[in-house]
Amino acid sequence: MYSPQIADHIANPRNVGELDTPSGIGDVINEVCLDRIRLTVRLENDLLIDAKVKASGCPPTIAAASVLTELIIGRSINEVQAISREDVVRELGHLPPAKAHCTALAIEALRAALDDINP
Repeated sequence: MYSPQIADHIANPRNVGELDTPSGIGDVINEVCLDRIRLTVRLENDLLIDAKVKASGCPPTIAAASVLTELIIGRSINEVQAISREDVVRELGHLPPAKAHCTALAIEALRAALDDINP
């Protein structure tokens, strides 16, 4: 059973789509289950001012991608770099252990987008 937070993000994912002129793009796929997260971010003056996400796969992957955008928008680049899987799990409430890979994929997308800003 999913937490109310996960159910809400599945039913009403936040910040869905793709930015037109992103500062960075993170596009990652879990090769085992083929879940995919494409995260586009916009950085302005050391502040992550916007993020959009396209996610496909199991419902917790969609929820993890959605909650990730809420965690990063409006934060400094240093704050964003410090976000971890545990932060995503905390925001989602209870996540079944078998779905831990969903939060890992979200963080991989974030790291890839940040790496794309400063290659």
